[in-house]
Amino acid sequence: MEVREQAVAAQPAGMPPVVPALPPPRRSLLVPALGWASMVLTLAAVAGTLALDLATPEAARRAADSGPGWEIGLSGALLALPGALLLRRAPRNAVSWVVAGSGLFWALDGLASAYLTYAVQSDPPLVGASAAFWFVSRFGAWLLLGLPLLLLLYPDGRLPTGRWRTVSITSLACTAALPVLLLVAPSAIAERRSQNPVPDVYRSLDLDPTSLPLPEGLLLPLLQLAFPLGALGILGPLAVVVHRLRASTGDDRRRMRWLLWAGVVDALVMLPALLFPSTTVSIDLAVAVGLTGLAVTVGILRPRAVDIDRLLGGTLVYGALAVGVVVLDLAVLAVAGAVLGEGFGQENAVPLALLLVAGVYGPLRAPLWRFVRRWVLGEREDPYRVVSGLAERLERSDGADEQLRAVAAAVAEAFRSPYVGVEVDSVDGRQLVVEHGRRPTAVQPLSIAYRGTEVGRLLLPRDGVRAQLVSRDERLLADVVRQAAAAAHASSLAAQLQHSRGQLVTAREEERRRLRRDLHDGLGPSLGAVVLRIDTARNLTVAGRAEDADRVLRQARDDVAAALADVRRLVHDLRPPALDDLGLAAAVRQQAERLLGPGTVGAVEAGPGADDLPAAVEVARYRIASEALTNVARHARATTCRVELVRDADRSLVVTVSDDGVGLAPDAVAGVGLVSLRERAAELGGRCSVVCPPDGGTVVRAVLPVGGTGRGRGHG
Repeated sequence: MEVREQAVAAQPAGMPPVVPALPPPRRSLLVPALGWASMVLTLAAVAGTLALDLATPEAARRAADSGPGWEIGLSGALLALPGALLLRRAPRNAVSWVVAGSGLFWALDGLASAYLTYAVQSDPPLVGASAAFWFVSRFGAWLLLGLPLLLLLYPDGRLPTGRWRTVSITSLACTAALPVLLLVAPSAIAERRSQNPVPDVYRSLDLDPTSLPLPEGLLLPLLQLAFPLGALGILGPLAVVVHRLRASTGDDRRRMRWLLWAGVVDALVMLPALLFPSTTVSIDLAVAVGLTGLAVTVGILRPRAVDIDRLLGGTLVYGALAVGVVVLDLAVLAVAGAVLGEGFGQENAVPLALLLVAGVYGPLRAPLWRFVRRWVLGEREDPYRVVSGLAERLERSDGADEQLRAVAAAVAEAFRSPYVGVEVDSVDGRQLVVEHGRRPTAVQPLSIAYRGTEVGRLLLPRDGVRAQLVSRDERLLADVVRQAAAAAHASSLAAQLQHSRGQLVTAREEERRRLRRDLHDGLGPSLGAVVLRIDTARNLTVAGRAEDADRVLRQARDDVAAALADVRRLVHDLRPPALDDLGLAAAVRQQAERLLGPGTVGAVEAGPGADDLPAAVEVARYRIASEALTNVARHARATTCRVELVRDADRSLVVTVSDDGVGLAPDAVAGVGLVSLRERAAELGGRCSVVCPPDGGTVVRAVLPVGGTGRGRGHG
């Protein structure tokens, strides 16, 4: 209170009082501690179960008609760490408590089962045997409630709203009916319902500590009804999961897909145990429970840790293939046994069937497996075949369009994709699109880059089983994309070449039109006027009018001077005469002296070989330097300007014009001069950049490749 009063007093008059910020509430450590405690307790219970199993003779286990307790506790051990992590990171989510509680429940159930078997071998049974029997046979039925609770609460820990909440509560009530009835039903009635009598070693125990004296006519029908209700109670949570999956978006959708992946994996794990009952059913169930706990933990805490769509698709594909192969193997074995059994008798049918399968079907199994995988997944299992096949197709393709079609067809066959598209950016801003198959609603683009520059995109379906790629598929696709990049680059170059040819023809014809217009409209009439004036002067001279003839000749002289100026202008437009008279370096130096004002000091430096250039490169270099000097004189307000004409390490020609002026504004739009610089460089396959260094000024740098050597003079 004292601090608050001081703060108020320190405020200027008329200002609202400033209340000091309270420190953030400290996070309670109780729930994370409970999480780690539940994990320790669960693992301790599993360890105790193992110790009791080791101490229990196999004869005592057969007498009690009981399996090892650790098989039950294994589910709890696999849920221990996920439960602790969920309680530590998401303590307010009810799913965390369900996972941690289920793990502890499984571990205690396994411990009670192991202790019961160990305790009843003594006569009399050890202390706590009756409680262990009650926990295993009566209270353990509440484990059935764990899965519906998880399905209904996942992922946010709350039951759904609206009519789905009614469905959820009804489902939980159906599932809880059997555990409640088992708690209160006398053991005799439960035995008659299950038709499995209690082993004799349990007869000395108190079998009904929580039973109620209810009539058999009431309890038995209720028990008969409770079992199908329990199975019916799982349908409601499954419907809720489907509803949430369809309505979810973003991370919630990823979380629901983690649960869907757990369901697929659980089905694959439990399928062998359901088809071929054996002693491994409990282990398969434990693995399924553990995988569910792992998927739920990742889905809540790190839903983006793995691309779940890709993982789910791969699991479905490879799981279906594995199941198909197993079914095929069993079918072959069954058919062989049935056929041979008719002729050789059942006692000889099995070994003969195994011999036939091993000798005939065995060698065919691997090729058949590869055929099925290729039919489902495409050629991706043979990367060399995919890459070499694409290279062969590209060699057989003549035009750029055919090459792109070959790329699309090769990718579609390699990955068994119903659709593949290839987009290539053309030089005029348009896109060339080649498609294989019918384009789906949603596609995923993969960049096609050539030497670090994106030249196009590869389009694949975003959804569907065959759209899911594992890491090995991505590496193969990268190899294919590299070849696609070369094909796309070739297509782009072909388009650029065609575009350049069109530009060259257009520019040549425009230049001819301009020369014709200048010669016809300018130089031609001027020379015609000179001829007329000379004839007029001759006539005046013959007539003795010398002064008039002299005046006409002076006019004719002026016309000839104007015509010569037009000729010089035409010649300069074709090729600056200074290049032939002085050379490139001296011509640029002369241009700098002419353009730069008295307040700007200019310097021109030329490296070795600066004048030994092809004509086109020499003219482009001179024009770029002149345009850059013009920009310096008009806009830079610079005190110094430096021009460098050198050859680069790869023998390319580099023109650099730098100044210490005001530079360019960050949001400045490129004007005609800057665009002209880039166009002149691009005409020869070069590049031009305009940058403003941090220390001020502007640097224009043009790199022009040299296609040949030879003096530029005399080429114009």
